[in-house]
Amino acid sequence: MSPKLKTCKQTKWIWQGWEVAWNLVGLNNQSSPATVLIHGFGACKEHWRYNQPVLGQVSPCFAIDLVGFGESSQPYARLNKELPREGDFEYRFDSWSNQIADFCQEIVKSPVILIGNSIGGVIALRASQLLKNDCQGVVLIDCAQRTMDDKRLIEQPLLMRWIRPELKRVVRQRWLSKALFRNAANPYVIKKVLEQAYPSGSNVDDQLINLLKTPSKRPGASEAFRGFINLFDDHLAPDLLKNIEVPVDL
Repeated sequence: MSPKLKTCKQTKWIWQGWEVAWNLVGLNNQSSPATVLIHGFGACKEHWRYNQPVLGQVSPCFAIDLVGFGESSQPYARLNKELPREGDFEYRFDSWSNQIADFCQEIVKSPVILIGNSIGGVIALRASQLLKNDCQGVVLIDCAQRTMDDKRLIEQPLLMRWIRPELKRVVRQRWLSKALFRNAANPYVIKKVLEQAYPSGSNVDDQLINLLKTPSKRPGASEAFRGFINLFDDHLAPDLLKNIEVPVDL
């Protein structure tokens, strides 16, 4: 009989002045590294609700809400070349990767395997570089390709390359990002996006839709959206993979 799993829910950690929500499933097992689950854009730690109990039977399994998502703080977004203001946050891969690396060192306090979905995969790769020997491996699940990044501009149609400067100027406007966010954060759109992500339709139900919809109703939810849609020059997974020394599973 397997030991009873220990679960800690609704736990908060203060990181650089922001609240970070995380939970833990599993018992301490020194023979296996802990696993840290990193969700994708718009998701949250509960996205892993079916994976955590299974992984927790092997070793401690942590799931964390990135800053801007889930139950973590949703600070004001500061874009490149914008003047800083008190309490703002640069929604960039280095910021989130530092969050994950510090979490592993301050809370997990053991060797880890980082598991990332979508943009969580890019974050996992970058965080593994920061953790160095404290990271024993990375698992990428549908890692974000970031096709709109400036470094991949040559792959875009000629029209997109031509209008790119104007596109970048327009999406910096907060009124537009809020309008786009309101459209994206309704249950119908969320369901359609989920159906594209999970073509089998498995688990695309009201529970999952509500998991993604609820954080989007918080006052600062549109700030993370504004920060992310303005990430035109940041880390790409293939570039990070060139400098990864730990095993990576795709």
